[in-house]
Amino acid sequence: CGNVEQTVVKSLGNETFSGSGYYSLGIIYGIFSFSNLLAPTVVAVIGPKLSMFASGLLYSGYIAAFILPFTWSFYLTSVLIGIGAAMLWTAQGQFLVENSEASTINKNTGMFWALLQCRYRPHDKRDCPCMAYSGLELSFYSGVYGTCIGATTHFGGAAKGLIGISGIVIGVGEIVGGGFFGLLCKNNRFRRTSVVFLGMVVHFVAFYLIFLNIPADAPVVFKTTTQMSPYLSPSVSIALLCSFLLGLGDSCFNTQLYSILGCVYAEQSTPAFAIFKFIQSVFAALAFFYSGHLLLTWQLLIMVALGFSGTLCFFVVERMQNFTADLQEY
Repeated sequence: CGNVEQTVVKSLGNETFSGSGYYSLGIIYGIFSFSNLLAPTVVAVIGPKLSMFASGLLYSGYIAAFILPFTWSFYLTSVLIGIGAAMLWTAQGQFLVENSEASTINKNTGMFWALLQCRYRPHDKRDCPCMAYSGLELSFYSGVYGTCIGATTHFGGAAKGLIGISGIVIGVGEIVGGGFFGLLCKNNRFRRTSVVFLGMVVHFVAFYLIFLNIPADAPVVFKTTTQMSPYLSPSVSIALLCSFLLGLGDSCFNTQLYSILGCVYAEQSTPAFAIFKFIQSVFAALAFFYSGHLLLTWQLLIMVALGFSGTLCFFVVERMQNFTADLQEY
């Protein structure tokens, strides 16, 4: 619901409700990031299945808060869903690794990521920029981009409806990427570096088209629609193409991050996935907090810079992992 939350909150028209969708998402990912430090302990005590069930109850409470929205309940359930998300993602990461082998981890992570969209070793810090980038682009495609489409004056009365269509198209991109790279690619070493590079290129193309197609003030308008004009006349087809590219690129990064974590930390999967989600959610929370204040141009520039550095760091980590594996063979 992240891609429509800010738009829904803006349209409530309730004078007693003063909540912000951006702040709610920032709270969710902020609590999520720090809860990941405790989630491995909880999952180890009660098990991954019960952890995922308890998380589902907390998610349901957050959704129920929209039935009769109050500011205090809106932010309180944002805190609770942040805790639930940490338990959920840590538990599912452990559950996925427990039921996979080295020969099936790539296929299973690809299938998991595709199905999801139908709805460290401590010294390996070089992968942190890639994880951080996954947090920034997560906040962008799940919350900011839909809000930008809904605020674009040129789309007229259809703008709000396009938010839902955009979310569906993002999901299609995720499914295509997760299914294709998880099921069809057989060469693990070729796959990871090549797919991450493809994800970077796909995202950069999407960012450039968004820069040309969407007004720069789209993320920061609240009670009105956009006043600035983009370089091109806003096009629905280009906007939806960008949605597909955002989903496709996201699946490229996430399937490969899950794959390399599952291979390297097969015996320490719970803390590894917890650290991954911690880094990702810290930067997602940071992005949600600045999304309502920075023009779209600057947000895209930040993601380009971190995406490029994150991709380079992923290549370094993958090369080191391959070198270590070759040494162990001898």
